[in-house]
Amino acid sequence: MTQPSHKHVPQQDFPFPNVTTRFKSEEAERVRVDGDPYRVGRQHGAARARALRAFVDDGLCRLNRVMRPAVSMDALRPAIQAHRAVLEAATPNLAEEVRGLADGAGLSHDQALLLQLRREVMGYRRVPTAGDCTTYARPGAEAVLAQTVDLNGDLDDQIAVLDVRLDGSPRRSLVLSFAGLLGYLGVNSDGLAVGLNLVLGGRWRPGLPPYLAIRHLLDTAGDVDEAVEILRGLPLASSRSIMLCDPEQAAYVEILTDEQRVVRGTDLAHTNHFLHPDLAPHDELNVFARTSSTRRLDACRSRLAALPDGATVADQFALLSDPPIRVPDTGDIAVERTVATVVLLPARGELHLRPGDGEARSRTASFSLRAGVPG
Repeated sequence: MTQPSHKHVPQQDFPFPNVTTRFKSEEAERVRVDGDPYRVGRQHGAARARALRAFVDDGLCRLNRVMRPAVSMDALRPAIQAHRAVLEAATPNLAEEVRGLADGAGLSHDQALLLQLRREVMGYRRVPTAGDCTTYARPGAEAVLAQTVDLNGDLDDQIAVLDVRLDGSPRRSLVLSFAGLLGYLGVNSDGLAVGLNLVLGGRWRPGLPPYLAIRHLLDTAGDVDEAVEILRGLPLASSRSIMLCDPEQAAYVEILTDEQRVVRGTDLAHTNHFLHPDLAPHDELNVFARTSSTRRLDACRSRLAALPDGATVADQFALLSDPPIRVPDTGDIAVERTVATVVLLPARGELHLRPGDGEARSRTASFSLRAGVPG
């Protein structure tokens, strides 16, 4: 396991309490998990068992509510097995955690792995995207990585925040999760924050889902440089842009099949089209989604340039809460909309979360990394 190459965030208690906020019919639980990978997965599965079983039974993880033609477990099983082989070879700890998740939730191993693979199953040719997520990062003493989370499937009733401490690891992480995902975005106790944007292009193939790659980074990387190096060695299943931020620097890594390009800077923003000139010609985002992505990127860059150093968490949420960045609910479950907005403060080990569209009226759930083992 990669060891951190720079100082750790000072261990301390942060002043606000853990908050549980009700999102639609579910609660955004703080799920505290610790131990070996199997135990961590089993604790996660047990804590979310009822919700996860209901989700699997809801149109097969809601895939059949957003895709045509419908899919079945039997039809998906060869693809699931192909992804499993790569997962077990590349990140055996995460493979064990998926097994634990299945046992804790009362799911089959294939069902638990399908929870990790939903986006890869949807692909980008059968489910044309409208574009999703606007992300920005600013390093420094008040470093911040913030983003909207725009997804289809009405997943704001499936939010949990995992508080993870693995045996033998010097670090701890807060991880935003949807419907049993082991990873999505988050922050660790070394002061590394990781976010993401969907970008479309290249060949999607059996591999490590980028959501799990992000969890792997939070488990094993201490800063941006380590995260960039670890990403280079991962057999990723699909295209993404990964945003990275620590107190000293920020970068995004655009991924297209086996190609990766790293862009570093002080005020970085990204939406859903490739920005690096080497990869931009291979972008396959549809024209309508490209228009949305460009408008959101321009708005984010403009607002970020006007955001003063030392801006509050409320200021960060305000930057993301107005159109075109905030994507409203159209009432169509198959269309992406803002299901959460997140502000990560890597130097302070904090994750702040607003459910739904992130408007000012939404309540903020705040979580922090504190000294010692969870619980």
